Amino acid sequence: MRCDLHVHTKHSGMCNVPVLSRVCRESYNDALEVYETSKRRGMDLVTITDHDSIGAVEELRRFPDFFLSEEVTCTTPSGTEMHAGVYGIDERDHIELQRRRTDIESFLAYASERRLFVTVNHLYSSLTGNRTDNDFELFASAFHGVETLNGQMLATANRMASEFAARYRKPAIGGSDAHSMASVGRTYTQVKGATNVQEYLAGLAAGHTLPGGESGNYFKLTSAVLAIGRHFITEKPWMLPLSVLFAAVPPIIVFNYLKEYTFAMHWGTKHRAANALPAVGMEMLP
Repeated sequence: MRCDLHVHTKHSGMCNVPVLSRVCRESYNDALEVYETSKRRGMDLVTITDHDSIGAVEELRRFPDFFLSEEVTCTTPSGTEMHAGVYGIDERDHIELQRRRTDIESFLAYASERRLFVTVNHLYSSLTGNRTDNDFELFASAFHGVETLNGQMLATANRMASEFAARYRKPAIGGSDAHSMASVGRTYTQVKGATNVQEYLAGLAAGHTLPGGESGNYFKLTSAVLAIGRHFITEKPWMLPLSVLFAAVPPIIVFNYLKEYTFAMHWGTKHRAANALPAVGMEMLP
């Protein structure tokens, strides 16, 4: 069975771009449209991983091939932020995960108690800020899986994330990280032998995963940002004068990918030479 394990909708909140953060959404994807597009593009199961939100569940809970997930913004002991994917949750889990997200030890303990599969998303990305050596030690020792194929990240970053997962014997997953409809279902995780949601989630935890599909590139990300901009203007036509800023998107994307490439090369190259830590992440899942 295939499922795109990293998808956003309009419930992901506001974007983090200065000035626009008060008026522009992170994504304008409609939850039902995400479901229908995912199925049309060959996904057997559908999940939504909005930022710190489960607002999409009401529209999709009626589908037997849907399960709820979340991308939680966590604070590590070093004070940095990271995005953790948590799969197969319910409303109570959402409340507890949000309550504990600034205490990563408590966050992971709760997830293990509830047998929730937790991943480090876009491992070698500067999206959530700086990293420390201690952060990566935590990822290697305490998280269950690693997102090794992100549909918006450069192939270099994804390849190095895959090496990290293999080094520490972590299940590898893939997801489109779709903030616009064009990317939905283009990157996914396959669990062979699964026939329903429960078996699929069990397969994730057991490491029976095979990421597939596309990495990111300049044209994909530029198109996604412009699509978000078009939806923003459609929703708030009085902001039309800001559309002149769209001309700045292509060079900003170039700068962003140069920054991402530098970040991935710094940490990925460093970890290639590092000694492996004990892989205890999966022991947390009974």
